[in-house]
Amino acid sequence: MDLGVRWTLHGDGRTPAPGAVVRPDERLSWPRTAGLGAQHVVAMFGASFVAPVLMGLDPNLAIMMSGVATIVFLLATRGRVPSYLGCSLSFVGVAAVIRAQGGSSATVTGAVFVVGAALFLVGLAVRRFGARIIHAAMPPVVTGAVVMLIGFNLAPVTASTYWPQDQWTALFVMLFTGLAVVCLRGFWSRIAIFLGLIFGYVLSWALDRVFGRIHSADASGKVTDHWRLDLSAVGQADWIGLPALHGPSFEWSAILVALPVVIALIAENAGHVKAVGEMTGDNLDDRLGTAISADGVGSMLSTAVGGPPNTTYSENIGVMAATRVYSTAAYWAAAGFALLFGLCPKFGAVVAAIPGGVLGGITVILYGMIGLLGAQIWINAKVDLRNPLNLVPAAAGIIIGVGNVSMQFTDTFSLSGIALGTLVVITGYHALRAFAPAHLKTQEPLLDEGTSSYDTDGAEGDQRAKS
Repeated sequence: MDLGVRWTLHGDGRTPAPGAVVRPDERLSWPRTAGLGAQHVVAMFGASFVAPVLMGLDPNLAIMMSGVATIVFLLATRGRVPSYLGCSLSFVGVAAVIRAQGGSSATVTGAVFVVGAALFLVGLAVRRFGARIIHAAMPPVVTGAVVMLIGFNLAPVTASTYWPQDQWTALFVMLFTGLAVVCLRGFWSRIAIFLGLIFGYVLSWALDRVFGRIHSADASGKVTDHWRLDLSAVGQADWIGLPALHGPSFEWSAILVALPVVIALIAENAGHVKAVGEMTGDNLDDRLGTAISADGVGSMLSTAVGGPPNTTYSENIGVMAATRVYSTAAYWAAAGFALLFGLCPKFGAVVAAIPGGVLGGITVILYGMIGLLGAQIWINAKVDLRNPLNLVPAAAGIIIGVGNVSMQFTDTFSLSGIALGTLVVITGYHALRAFAPAHLKTQEPLLDEGTSSYDTDGAEGDQRAKS
């Protein structure tokens, strides 16, 4: 069985010729491949260790399980889809909601485990019936609205939790990160979040040295005098050790809050598979279902031991675009480095010490970018928001999601925010479409970003592209 773990040496193994690319089944020399793997780890670091911190989960475990999930993904796709699976930011909002309802870390990981299982089943369905089913159930107007409300639902977390801890540090980190994203080029722009974190660390340390302790809310929300950057736990942490593990706990209220995120993950995976296919010159539509299922399995493995969910990372796709090296050998190296970092508790202590003000500046941009990805889905699919069939369900769902509107059904069961907003968008769109006059339904169906053909015979691998 070909597992995609055999590579031919590209050229002399040093530098690709001008205009040449290193294909997924090729590699450079092993030292250079290891260096590229380390570069991929750096690219995913910024978001991949911020996400578990924001979710209240162990960053060491998150990094380690991202390596495990990446290995599972590479094996499942037989080395045809070079991608790194890092911690998904799409779940930050639902984690905050679950914790606000009194849920523990086990409750969060239990809810996300179910989402991973749902994603796995969706992938199997796509393998069997083709990409058409994604569009039929979740056309671009729906996926765009859901991604948007998930991102913007996070705004109160920044405003009430992180920004008040140190507003001036948050402001300067926001400005620096914004400049890094816009002004830097190539690889450096892909790690702008990581650079913003480093800047925030240095700034917080300098402000502590110059002005002393700050009088503000700490991470628990209590107003006290405290250091902006407290590294006391770093000195006490071991250099080598296993991260803390815990099993998931399943509660229906938490599961219903988390399930809508599966829509964002489907759109995310589809877009990334499409992007990788365009870069490598391979039609990867036949791998879409496998990629979605592999993502689901990776998330299930991670959350089963207390880690966060995972998804394919655009940061690493950007590194490939910049280097023109698409070798999956580099991703195996990156996964190996991630496993080693996960076994270093001192590294986790450094991550856990990120000052609240730094997270405030980072999340202002990060959460907004997540929300605006929904608008990008609308733009790519040419969704006509002048059409009330598209406008009404999207508008209602977004306001419910962003405003955290709640519906109380019984004394023990209610829906609010992300869950209720997603339900309104999906059911509202399909219900209105059933009763809408014909002239409102004449827009030509478009596939979500990341799928370029319909499966005409129901079997994966025999899709024919439509021009």
